[in-house]
Amino acid sequence: MTVRTSLRTIALAAVFSMTGAAGTMAADSAAASNAPASNAYDFAFRGIDGQPLPLSQFKGKAILVVNTASQCGFTPQYKGLEALWQRYRDRGLVVVGVPSDDFGGQEPGNASQIKDFCEVNYSIDFPMADKTVVSGDNAHPFYRWAAGELGFLAKPRWNFHKYLVGPDGRLVSWFSTMTDPESDKVREAIETLLPEKERKS
Repeated sequence: MTVRTSLRTIALAAVFSMTGAAGTMAADSAAASNAPASNAYDFAFRGIDGQPLPLSQFKGKAILVVNTASQCGFTPQYKGLEALWQRYRDRGLVVVGVPSDDFGGQEPGNASQIKDFCEVNYSIDFPMADKTVVSGDNAHPFYRWAAGELGFLAKPRWNFHKYLVGPDGRLVSWFSTMTDPESDKVREAIETLLPEKERKS
C-alpha cells in the first residue's frame, strides 16, 4: 500500500466516523423530541388571537380545558365557565376555551367570528384557543395525551367536555358535556386544588 493510498484510507475512515457520529446525534435528538409528555405543560395551543398559547404559562394554577362551540345546545355553558373564571381566577384557576367544529359542525366560524361571538354574547375574557381538532387521529396532542392518561371513556364525545388539570400539570379529572360548569361536582373538584381564601383581618 502506498503512502498516498494509506492517507486516503485514513481520511475516508475519519469521514465515515464523523458521519456515523452525526447520525447518532441526530437519532438521539429525534428520540428526545419524541419523548412522552409528562404533564399538560408540555403542550401549547394556538391562541384565538394567533399568538402561541402554551399551557406552561399557567404553571402552579389549576386549568379547566373545555372544547367549545357557538351553535350548540350547550353553548349557554359559556356563562357558567365565565362565572367560574371570575369566581376563582384570583385563587389560581384558569379556564381555557378550545373552540372545535368536530361535533355536529357547530363551530363553523373563523377565529375572529368566534371571538366576537363569545365577547358579545357572554362577555368571555378567559383565554381562548383558535379552532382546534379535539377528536380522532388528527386531534391536538393535548387531547391525545389526555385520552391516554385518563382512558378511552375520558375522550370528548361532544362539545363542552371538560378536563381539569392540577397545579402540577397533571390531569386530575374530567367532566362530561352534561355536567354544568357551576355544578357542585365541578366546583368541589376545583376547590380541592386551590389555596384557601385569605382571611380578612
